Amino acid sequence: MSELQGKSALVTGGNSGIGRAAAIALAERGTRVVIAGRDAARGEEVVREIRASGGEAHFVASDLRDEASARSLAARARDLVGRVDILVNNAGVFPFGPTHESTEGDFDAVFALNVKAPYFLVAELAPDMAKRGDGAIVNVTTMVAEFGAAGMGLYGASKAALRLLTKSWAAEYGPAGVRVNAVSPGPTRTEGTAGMGEGLDRLAAAAPAGRPATAQEIAEAIVFLAGDRSSFVHGAVLPVDGGRVAV
Repeated sequence: MSELQGKSALVTGGNSGIGRAAAIALAERGTRVVIAGRDAARGEEVVREIRASGGEAHFVASDLRDEASARSLAARARDLVGRVDILVNNAGVFPFGPTHESTEGDFDAVFALNVKAPYFLVAELAPDMAKRGDGAIVNVTTMVAEFGAAGMGLYGASKAALRLLTKSWAAEYGPAGVRVNAVSPGPTRTEGTAGMGEGLDRLAAAAPAGRPATAQEIAEAIVFLAGDRSSFVHGAVLPVDGGRVAV
């Protein structure tokens, strides 16, 4: 029996890319999954796929733009599965471009989804986990939160904030049995990065692996951090970047 059998998870951005792969991987191990996203058609498609394989899944439409939407999503997830044992903060936007072409609206939109939403989801769900003495939170950051890259400052800065929050939350909730960690993906081939074309391959070529990751490869790291095999891992940021961290 899987260590995740009977657990319940909320995966934001679970209707595509890394989030979709993580939701499917968790469900395959017996986890009841609540998927959140903006595209209802794609979300319901993932739910059908999981259910067809014998798993339990639910979709909740949410734009996760502010505190109210985050707390509302957490409440809906609890209504559907009783309690949330695992939170995967995956939803995010990654606009690239020169700083001088960014607007205040761009800035606010990126930080709302990439930082504010995870912050208030944790604020809503972590105290319940702490009361039970058990829970796992996995944040999805990025390798460009760790080094400078032209045109990626806004996205990288938002994920650098999430990287720091990972460590802060581990210090805050870890003593009560809640493990908080993060994965730091490198270039990953998903629906969202399809528009990068050969640029994705060029970015990946700088790392030892020499290729982009699949969403499933990132999902396996998320599953590891969500389960008991990582029971002594707190506040870690796990690079899943093809070795880019080494060069």
